[in-house]
Order: sequence, then C-alpha cells, then structure tokens
Amino acid sequence: MILAILQARMSSTRLPGKVLMPILREPMIVRQIERISRARRIDRLVVATSDQPGDDVLEAALRREGIAVHRGPLDNVLARFIGALDAHPADHVVRLTADCPLTDPGLIDATIDLHLTSGADYTSNSPDGAAFAKGLDVEVITAAGLRRVAAEADSPEAREHVTWDVWNQPLRWKIAWLNAPPGEGEIRWTVDRPDDYAFVATVYDHLYPNNRNFTSDDIKAFVATRPDLAMYGGDRRG
Repeated sequence: MILAILQARMSSTRLPGKVLMPILREPMIVRQIERISRARRIDRLVVATSDQPGDDVLEAALRREGIAVHRGPLDNVLARFIGALDAHPADHVVRLTADCPLTDPGLIDATIDLHLTSGADYTSNSPDGAAFAKGLDVEVITAAGLRRVAAEADSPEAREHVTWDVWNQPLRWKIAWLNAPPGEGEIRWTVDRPDDYAFVATVYDHLYPNNRNFTSDDIKAFVATRPDLAMYGGDRRG
C-alpha cells in the first residue's frame, strides 16, 4: 500500500491562500491533485493540513471534491504526517507539497519504482546537483522510516521539514536518488510568489483546454514558443 500525503495550509508566508487560488476556475490544489491522480503507483491520497481555524476553508473545499483530509498541529508537519499514516495505514509514504500544480505523475511513478526496486528507506528526485525542476519534487519513505524519523525528531526543523533528519544524517539511512538530466534543477515551476502563480496560470490557460494530461515536455515546448516566459520573474521556466 502506497499512501501519498500532500501537505497544505492557507497561511503561506509569501503567498497566503495560494492553495485555493483559481486555476481555470478550480482551486490550485484541486488541479494538482488531478495530476497526482494519474500516477499509477499511488494507492491512496490524503491532504494533511493544520487544525487551525484558517484552514477550515481548505478542508471544506477538499471535502466537496471527495478528497480525504487529515488535520494536525500547524507547527509540527511531521506529526500531521504520522496522524495521516495512522488514519490511512500504508507500507510506504509519498511526500508531496501543495505548491506544485505542474507536478509530473510519470516522475512520481518513476521515483516510487526506484524506491521499491532499490529497497531504500528513502528515495528522492532532488539530489544535490541533479534535481528535477523546482515544483516536481517527490520524496518516498517507508512507513517504518517515517515513524523512526518522528520518534527521533528533536528540533523545530525536523518537525517542520519531515525528512530533515534523513537529509542531514544520510549515513544512517539507505537512500536512493533519481537523478535528473543536467540543468533541470535550474527550472522553476513551484508556486511561492505572485509571478510563479501567473506563470502556472498561463501554462494551464494554453495547454489544459486541448490536453488535460499535458506533460513536462509539453510545458517546455510551450515555453520555448514564448520568449516572454523563458525567464519570467527572473527565473528559468523551461
């Protein structure tokens, strides 16, 4: 059983409420989940948000779409993940974040496949120097590994960043890395700023109506036809 946990909250410091900002008349997080749902290796998805009143509107929007929600401490994301795992038992957990509306289902599957075939405790597609585009991040960890991380977490960073201790104590874990072609990590498709949102909205406006299953290659091909988007907001976009 492979459980995807998508962490989300309304109180983003740089772009508050971004997860419910509209993309073609649907909340951004719903568009992202639509893409995640095409990953073949994920058996179940749950959104982990906070128990603060400000996230009530997020839960309501997700439940209207039939999407499972788990709520927990705002400042302890790791506790939210453990709570979600307790509520939806699984063998492996895929960690995703709700600022990635261009997420690539094929890349999610490839990361899971590597995780399973390698027998790793933890697998990621964001190794230093060989990461995929920002906004395509995927992490996979065994359920036992996630519980071990939670049991040993002893810092605010570990509780906020979930896999902090794996990254910072790699010799204690069996880790597998899915490496991207050179230069992919310089591309920015995540949504943290208004210009990121404007870029993603433009991509959806031009690609989604004709092909709801548009791929990462489709995005790059579109950006190649639009010199105004190539370095939109000062970051490489394709």
